[in-house]
Amino acid sequence: MSTNLKFTIGVVVAVLAVVVGAVIFASNSGPRAAGGPANLVRPESHRLGTAADGKVTVVEFLDFECPACGAAYPGVEKLRAEYAGKITYVVRHFPLEMHPNAQTASLAAQAAGNQGRFEQMYRKLYDNQQTWGNQPNQAPTFEGYAQELGLDMTRFRADLAAPETAQAVETDRQDGIAAGVTGTPTFFVNGKQFEQTPTYDNLKAAIDAALAG
Repeated sequence: MSTNLKFTIGVVVAVLAVVVGAVIFASNSGPRAAGGPANLVRPESHRLGTAADGKVTVVEFLDFECPACGAAYPGVEKLRAEYAGKITYVVRHFPLEMHPNAQTASLAAQAAGNQGRFEQMYRKLYDNQQTWGNQPNQAPTFEGYAQELGLDMTRFRADLAAPETAQAVETDRQDGIAAGVTGTPTFFVNGKQFEQTPTYDNLKAAIDAALAG
């Protein structure tokens, strides 16, 4: 093999390496949340707290009718108060078919969010979960919560039925499926799925480790 041929082959190999590297980089450089799956957090996702430094992001995929989510809720609220301004806390809808009111509850929260009251509806739904959970047709109950929150009821009812509201909930659910969510609540801390039981102490330990890292 001549020197010129060796040189030409070397150049071709080098160019191919650069091209392959660029393709790999492009495929892995899409929008991600703290190193986690793409679209784990979207610009329109509901943030119940934001850290200026963006160092730690906790994402929860939830079902408002899920008893396990209701059990985790007090600990989550305690953590949100304790780490206010230190972590970004994001919630995503993941209504399960086994819960008859889960989809409607998510739609109600989303519709309330259109009027800047997502967090208030989130609290209403969880604080009263044992009252409405696993009961038939709780849409009137959720409408009552909207009235208590002082929402524009004409707009709330229109948003509740709007295709865009259902699509927002479904987008959350599909993002959860893509991230490996199979049940609720499922938490991610800086993009890594939290595998332990979501107690206050376990989540606090994960958050502290992320803050220290």
